[in-house]
Amino acid sequence: MTRTTPPRPVDVEALFPALARHRRTTTRLHPRQGTAKPEESSVAGPLLWPADEPWPVCTAVHPKGTGHLLTDVRLRRRIQDEARGREFTDEERRLLDGMTRGTHVPELRDEDPLPLLAVAQLHTRDVPDLVGPEGHDLLQVFWCPFEVHGPERTIDVQLRWRRSADIGAVLVPQPEPPVAGREECVPTSCAVHPEQVVEHEYLGLLDEELQEEIAEWEEGLLDEDEDEYDSSSPANYATYEEYEAAMAAARAQEPEEIDYMSDLSIAPGWKVGGFASWHLTDPGQVDCATCGTPMPPLLTVAAVECDGASRSWLPVEDRDAADDPRVIDPVGVYLGRGLMRVHTCPADPGHPHRLSFQ
Repeated sequence: MTRTTPPRPVDVEALFPALARHRRTTTRLHPRQGTAKPEESSVAGPLLWPADEPWPVCTAVHPKGTGHLLTDVRLRRRIQDEARGREFTDEERRLLDGMTRGTHVPELRDEDPLPLLAVAQLHTRDVPDLVGPEGHDLLQVFWCPFEVHGPERTIDVQLRWRRSADIGAVLVPQPEPPVAGREECVPTSCAVHPEQVVEHEYLGLLDEELQEEIAEWEEGLLDEDEDEYDSSSPANYATYEEYEAAMAAARAQEPEEIDYMSDLSIAPGWKVGGFASWHLTDPGQVDCATCGTPMPPLLTVAAVECDGASRSWLPVEDRDAADDPRVIDPVGVYLGRGLMRVHTCPADPGHPHRLSFQ
């Protein structure tokens, strides 16, 4: 099904023409739970992986047999999904209680190679903002499901760019690790519904004059809301119930609050391209370690499709399901403090990528 982001509440470039210099497109992926085919773009779906090519593995030395069984993670999510709106059955409760973190594969040594998890497969034909090495039209994303890598002890991401036309027979079945360090490192299989939208740069990276103009505009909106506040008291109504009903009706007619960061700047959710949000830290400089070129985000992995502050970005088709976890949290992944970005070098996508977290 198509996913359509509602028009932004205001034309922000009409209000602030200088923002035209700070616009960029991004492709929202809108993952939704489902099974894709190997030739399709997907999150955690089967890949167009050549049958005669070794599957990527983690060779770092770290505990690999201790954690959560992938089979348990998937069964737990299925049980929770099927039981939505009712109590768990005795059998479901028994199964859930048996799903514990532990050493499930004791024979798997710390130094043994561990198959990586297939996280995403994206075709340039589906994702307009996907740009890789010349002649390559397919990106495959993997990670090790243990957050123990590097000095920051986090996830290890690997990228594979391909020419899809060069792939012959596809590997079946495709390997995967038996255990994950955390359940939130395991993505649920999803189809994607790519949609290109326009973003505007993070507020803290705009020039100070433009930041001040936006702040003054937002303050003006708050003043307008206060002027329109209905100060009627319960004494003006026959009963308190009538007063409550009148207040509820008035609130329903009020326009939703608008601010630049939540509604007009950076799209939430899984996406390709666009700008990076620095909502939890000061803006960070992500430069290529090889050539020093600033590295924009290639892929953003988000915990949710949108949250309370960014609800205006919820697709039109999902408005009646705004509280459905399958819409708000379809993938089940939570990295860092909820958001991870993979940055690549625009001068040479073959240079090593970098990660940033929020």
